[in-house]
Amino acid sequence: MVFGAGDPEARLMLVGEAPGREEDLTGQPFVGRSGALIERLVAEEIGLRRDECYIANVVKCRPPANRDPTPSEVGACGHYLEEQVRLVAPDVVVTLGNFATRALLGTTEGVTSLRGRAYGFAGAMLVPTFHPAAALRGGGVVVAQVRADLVRAKRLLAGTSREVAESRG
Repeated sequence: MVFGAGDPEARLMLVGEAPGREEDLTGQPFVGRSGALIERLVAEEIGLRRDECYIANVVKCRPPANRDPTPSEVGACGHYLEEQVRLVAPDVVVTLGNFATRALLGTTEGVTSLRGRAYGFAGAMLVPTFHPAAALRGGGVVVAQVRADLVRAKRLLAGTSREVAESRG
């Protein structure tokens, strides 16, 4: 089981899909190549180290053959993530990839159409972006889009974006 890691009072929470092989072996979320990339991008674009964020996944156990989690697996783990969000009480949640974005926003729309905006979520603002594995596969264009989404998260953390004013009235 890979529950989560990081600062329990973090203002920024990153949420992925499910643990992969490296995460399963270490018990820590986002420690493989994807983790190294998102850690670097968060440091460069937001100025936060890994230990200054809270990192979790929708599903806490690695699905067999690295497949997408089933609805029953999401249901079995959903209350854990809800409680993590409640306890950490981040200002901004960044969802990494389609699965996490769809699960948290309760939609069937993909991250490609949802990214570029921020959404109110559980007292925080949610910023969807691509999963770092997609950025590793997709190259410079996808990495640039992830960077842009992280800049949006940074602005939200700073309280300077129009989305904060609009969503919090």
